[in-house]
Amino acid sequence: MFPPRSLLPALMALACLLVGAPLRAAPSPAALEAALNDPAPTSLAAVFEPGPGFALAELEARRAALRERFPDLRWQVAPGTPLSDGRPTLEISVRGSRQEGPTRYRMVANEQVALQSHGDRFNGQDVIRESSLVRSGSKDLALTLLVPDAVLTGQRYDLDVVVDEPLDGAILAGAVAAVTPRQLAQSAMPELQLEALGGGGIFKTVQAPSDPGSQTWAVLLVHPDGIVTATKRVRVVADKAALAP
Repeated sequence: MFPPRSLLPALMALACLLVGAPLRAAPSPAALEAALNDPAPTSLAAVFEPGPGFALAELEARRAALRERFPDLRWQVAPGTPLSDGRPTLEISVRGSRQEGPTRYRMVANEQVALQSHGDRFNGQDVIRESSLVRSGSKDLALTLLVPDAVLTGQRYDLDVVVDEPLDGAILAGAVAAVTPRQLAQSAMPELQLEALGGGGIFKTVQAPSDPGSQTWAVLLVHPDGIVTATKRVRVVADKAALAP
């Protein structure tokens, strides 16, 4: 399976944590981490319950698919920085790897979320920021993904992926494309048409949609040291005050 298709399950598994009462009797970060790392099919039912637009069975299936792709999958959950309105957040990360013939793929995904709960289980969320990265090769290609976490509706903004080390004559190829809502729902990726890159990375100006919501980008870089695939979710807001959560 080509590496870019391994990214979306990570994001979808992260993004399916979910709307109800304030976070009081909700599970602790340690309890959430334990449930995510427990391979038992029913372990997530201890910390999640169905909510508007959320199906527990779907979350369980996505986690199982992700674990199948990356058998040593490991989640970490820690308290995050509170939002400007006082809501607490959690920093959630997941790492895993898999071996395909002589090639080893290493995945890491990160998300900051404001979870909501009903009683002692989560049933809602606001995603503040989210990204995912898969690498292959014998060493990690040093790069920086310069994409904002939030933009205004209709705004033009820079989407830059910069290789942080000199290329020393190496040929670099890459591609970037938006992931449609339908592709997200189906855990699918857009077609990424590789092009030779002459400037040490990908440098594009893109435009946010006219309606509030989110925009997700998929990136592919091919270098003699290996392949890097990444996704980045950008919040799209109508009010400048919402740019800084």
